[in-house]
Order: sequence, then C-alpha cells, then structure tokens
Amino acid sequence: MSKDYYKILDVDRGASQEDIKKAFRKLAHKYHPDKEGGDEKKFKEMNEAFQVLGNPERRRQYDQFGTTFDQAGGPGFSAGGFDFNQGFSGGGGPFGGGMGVDLGDILGEMFGMGGRTKARRARGADIEVDADMDFEEVVFGAEKILNLYKNTVCEHCKGNGAEPGTKIIACEACDGRGQVQTVQRTVFGSFQSAAPCRACHGEGKRAERPCKTCGGAGVTRQSQQLKIKIPAGIDNGEVIKIAGQGEKGAYGGRAGDLYVHARVRSDERFKRDGLNIISQEHISFVQAALGDRVQVQTVDGTVSLKIPAGTPGGQIFKLKEKGIPALRGGARGDQLVEILVNVPKKLSREQKELIEKLKGME
Repeated sequence: MSKDYYKILDVDRGASQEDIKKAFRKLAHKYHPDKEGGDEKKFKEMNEAFQVLGNPERRRQYDQFGTTFDQAGGPGFSAGGFDFNQGFSGGGGPFGGGMGVDLGDILGEMFGMGGRTKARRARGADIEVDADMDFEEVVFGAEKILNLYKNTVCEHCKGNGAEPGTKIIACEACDGRGQVQTVQRTVFGSFQSAAPCRACHGEGKRAERPCKTCGGAGVTRQSQQLKIKIPAGIDNGEVIKIAGQGEKGAYGGRAGDLYVHARVRSDERFKRDGLNIISQEHISFVQAALGDRVQVQTVDGTVSLKIPAGTPGGQIFKLKEKGIPALRGGARGDQLVEILVNVPKKLSREQKELIEKLKGME
C-alpha cells in the first residue's frame, strides 16, 4: 500500500519546500527518540517522508508515481523505503548537497547531533562588583573608581598570542579551516559534524611561537582601575551594566560585561521613599504653640521652614523638589518633613503655673 508522505508530515500537497522543512522540524522535536515521549517508529516514518518531499526531484517523482518510484533504483531507497544505513551526511551521501536535503544539518540544529557548526570564540566571563555611595551621591550622581583584577589583553603580544617578531601560521591540525570533521553513528545512520579545532581554537591559524607571557591565549590577569559614572537617582541594590568591561575572552574572544551593584550607606538625617526624602525636625512645645521659623537640613543645604502656631506633633510639611531625581529623567521628588514636638519632662513651678493658666483658657 502506498504511503501518503504528505499526511505523515501533516502538510498539503501544495506546500512549499520551506513549509515541508518546518513541518519536519516540528515533528522531529515531538517524536525524536532521545526526547521524553519520543516515538522511534514515527520518527523513522517521518524521516522517510521528508527525504522524499524535502527534495524537489524526488517529490516530483513521488507525485507522479507514488512510493513505487523507488523501484527505479534511486539511491538510498529500498523496497521498504529509506535505507537508514546509508546515512544523512552531506557531500557524497544520497541526501547531501547534490540532492538538496541535508538531514544532518537539520537534526544538528535541533539536537546538537551534528551538521555544520561554526566555531565560536569563547566569550569572557562577566564581573560583578559593589559600589558604595553616600546618600547625597544618590541624589546628584557621582564618579567612582573601581579597582578590578581581571583578564585583559596581553601587553606583551598585544593580544595576538604570538611572541613578538614571530609569525602567525596556518593550523596544521585543521589545514587552516578552523574545524575538524567527525562522524557520529546512531541507530538512524551516520551524522557528519564539524567541531572547532582544539589546536587553534577555531581560528584556523596559530602562533608559530606562543607568547611567553600569556602562553598564546592573548590575555593575562592584571589590576586595572576603571572610572564609572553613577547616575543620579539610583536606588540601593540597583545594577548598572557596563558592556565589554568584564573579563577579556582568550584567543580573541570578546569581553564579558561588568555589573555594578549600588550599595547606599544609611544616613541618620534622611530616609528614602521612592523619589521623596523623609526627614524629621524637632521643635519645642513653645514653638509648636506659638509658631516659629526653623532651619531644616536638605541635601541642597539648609532652608527656612515656617511653623504655624498650634502645629501638632506628627504634622508633615512638604519642601518641593528637594527630593531625589528620577533615574531616567523627569521631575524631582520632594522632601517631607515630619514635626516632632519636644515635651519637657521637668517643669519649674512658674512654668507649671503658666501652663495651668493656658489650660484654663481652653
């Protein structure tokens, strides 16, 4: 009985080659035997379907003759369908570059089983540091000097890994390609893959004489000072990312990033509430009763605050735009001043008589 390859891949007969490829990827993710819930039988069946529909010439023959077209002796097929023993590798295999179907590449992309891989230079590690700052620095911003000890470009070889005055030559291990070919054999056939060359770290070239300082890695650990700007409005615990200021990657790899954690010292005078600053001002019983003007500390200096007569303890006064600026621009917060009335604990006889007189006037 003829197999309906379109039904197996769940695509229409008019589906494009890209749609067929997408359908195969989706089913491969679902039924691959290495995945939980995979189904080896269905996986082989859909592989067979894809090997036909994924190739325009074989698809045309299938549309014309059905599955019996394989009796014409096409490579890679037997009376029972696709011969998995012939493999999926590109080039000279039955489904390599000449046929337009490279199943090894597709499976390699999805499961890391093979395919053509590109050598990637190892990225340097990220660095995390703390930056201590005072309350005023949060309000106005600041510059900080960070002392770092990290991998940086080797000063002796300027990062190329070669002893000065010597040559950079093609890698003999990979013939300058930066990759070495390997073959993996599985129950579904042989998969050809390319892995970065260990001798040259995927570069395709290496130092004729490695740098005596860094051993050819192009990096050395050094102390370094870095000046950074802390933006106004940053809060305790927030993080500043500085791209490219982490560890430099060996063998030409790009640098990691630097993450600076803000650590704000506590201040006895001020507390933060969002963009507002909270402070307290102590006044005497007489000032609360009769009113007065008091000098209040702010991050901008002292300001004069009017205390109306009869001000109760706990009253809050607002000093506009004496708070913290928004981190990403915008209006500045306010300072909220809470009034605390100092009630005398010991009174003279004269003071008691005066208070008694006031009590009688209520």
